[in-house]
Amino acid sequence: MTNLELGFWSFPVLLLMIFLRAPIGLAMLLCGFGGWYFAMGGNPTPLLAKLKSETYTTFSSYSLSIIPMFLLMGQFATLSGMSSALFKAAESFLGHRRGGVAMAAVGACAGFGAICGSSLATAATMSKVALPELRRYGYSGGFSTATLAAGGTLGILIPPSVILVIYAILTEQNIAKLFLAAFIPGILAALGYIVTISIYVRLNPNSAGTRPAVPMADRFKALANTWPVLVIFFVVVGGIYLGWFTPTEGSAIGAAGTGLAALLSGSLNWSVLRESLLGTAKTTGMIFFIVLGAGFYNGFLALSGVPQFMADWVVGQGYSPWLVLTIILVFYLIFGCLMDSLSMILLTVPIFFPVISAMDFGMSTEHLAIWFGILVLIVVEVGLITPPVGMNLFIINSMDRETPMTETYKAVMYFVGSDIVRVIILVMFPAITLFLLPS
Repeated sequence: MTNLELGFWSFPVLLLMIFLRAPIGLAMLLCGFGGWYFAMGGNPTPLLAKLKSETYTTFSSYSLSIIPMFLLMGQFATLSGMSSALFKAAESFLGHRRGGVAMAAVGACAGFGAICGSSLATAATMSKVALPELRRYGYSGGFSTATLAAGGTLGILIPPSVILVIYAILTEQNIAKLFLAAFIPGILAALGYIVTISIYVRLNPNSAGTRPAVPMADRFKALANTWPVLVIFFVVVGGIYLGWFTPTEGSAIGAAGTGLAALLSGSLNWSVLRESLLGTAKTTGMIFFIVLGAGFYNGFLALSGVPQFMADWVVGQGYSPWLVLTIILVFYLIFGCLMDSLSMILLTVPIFFPVISAMDFGMSTEHLAIWFGILVLIVVEVGLITPPVGMNLFIINSMDRETPMTETYKAVMYFVGSDIVRVIILVMFPAITLFLLPS
């Protein structure tokens, strides 16, 4: 069996292991091990050498050090009550409108995503704050859970985003430029969800109640309480864009700033600090193990020549670049229902990115890579709320056992429709994504 055949046979083996509920990191690691072993003719020496070098390279990577810093930043923000201040501010301005409390939850998710970078953490944190208020004002269970599941996806789109960092490392792109490119699509996502809520409550009038308007003075008071989030976001993201520090340095500054803000607010004590550090360590370990497994598997695929073969084959067929892009995005939509976002990115980008890079979309190589990365991120994000295995849906459902999952499924399809419309717009008009990038 040739190395190319080994590479193609590894896909069904990997999928079988995943469907048998093997951890995705372990599945990729074992497929990479087996692939390297057979590709080397059964000689274990190159495999052992690869194990040593790949492990050291992965865990000593300066670029990857940004991940635990952003995760720690999110932990401090989650445990120190910043989410509550964001929701109260958004609710004071929007809560009196039809569907306004749900809109406030989306706005708070967007704000929290700006200092968290994790979809699951954003969904779980905002649910603790917003679910009781949604219940209090007569919002139906399915509509409430669907809103919070969709709002949670903003955590990986609005910068800083851990998934974008991984994509930047895989494709050797500038992290700061990817963050900048994600900003407008992130705002469009939040606005799209707000419009979706407005449509939903008009089609289903009994799904949402109303609450009295808040005096203007109280609104601005609530807004003033969000100053830590605003300051941290503008210092970290603005500092990266303006060149004051690198993304890695910015992540460290963000973690320190969020911790300091929590300390000044009285929310940070030894118990919270310990929980934040342990939570960061556990999540970092999980992510790094998946990255290590992907490194072995993708290294084997590169050795087998599968990515280059696929790129050459697709180009040789003469297919339209837009058709190829559409097929890839549909693939992400389907498999996003079955796999988590990080695993999807690590597994597929090394295969699909060479294919896209070999095609002519009428833009520079860098702009193509950034545009494709944002599209992939958005489509993977849709998978987080798409039945039957949308991770955000299960997170929210675990926090609201009274609401049947079927009700959440019905309501969340409105938000999935909003996401699909946004993807179509960004595919048709790449300039929206690239607008903020320096020419």
